[in-house]
Amino acid sequence: MPLQNRVQPDGEIIAHPARGSFMGNRGILHDENGLHPKRRWAHQNWVCCRLRFKGRRRKLMAPRHYTELFFLDEAVAFAAGHRPCAECRAADYRRFRACCDSPGPAADLDRQLHAERAVPRVFRQRRHGDVEAQDLPDGSFVLDHDGQSGVLLGDALHPYAPEGYGAAQRRPQGRVTLLTPPSIVAAFRNGYRPQIALARD
Repeated sequence: MPLQNRVQPDGEIIAHPARGSFMGNRGILHDENGLHPKRRWAHQNWVCCRLRFKGRRRKLMAPRHYTELFFLDEAVAFAAGHRPCAECRAADYRRFRACCDSPGPAADLDRQLHAERAVPRVFRQRRHGDVEAQDLPDGSFVLDHDGQSGVLLGDALHPYAPEGYGAAQRRPQGRVTLLTPPSIVAAFRNGYRPQIALARD
C-alpha cells in the first residue's frame, strides 16, 4: 500500500503509487499511524530536494525523523510552496535566490513564502485570487475555470494528475486562480525555469 506522502499542487498530500522526481521536507508530519490527520508542516523552511544525494539512504516515515514528501516535478513543488534545498541542490538554490525579489537571509524568504502558501491554523493552502492567465509566466500552476489544476507553458495548460500531465489544452483566457505563491511566480518572471515533467523534457 502506498504511503500518504505525495504532494499535490493544490496542497493536498495523498497516497499514490506513482514515483515522484523530487523529494521535500517540512519536518515531522507523521506518527506510528502514518501522516497526522491535520498537521501539514512543522517549520517554515519547506525545501525541495534531489532523490539521490551522496549515497544517503532513508527509511520512509521512520519514527522521530522528518516526513519525506514527493512531487511529480519541480513545478508541483513550487506550487505547493517549496523552494530548492541549499544543500543537495546548491546550484539551483543559488539560481533561484538570484531571481527572487527577497535578497535577505533564507529565513526571511521562508517567512515570506510561508505567509503566501499557508492559511494559519486550518492547515490548507492559500489561493491567490483571480489573476489574468495571460500575465503568468511558464511554470505557474493555476486552477482553470472548471477547477482543474494545471501548469502553464507557452500557449498551453497541461492538466495535472499524480501520474503525469494530460494532453495539452489551450491556455485559459481571462482570470484564473493562482496556486503558485507570488514570490515564486516573480522568480519565474526574473528567469528561473522550473523543471516540468513533460514528455519532451
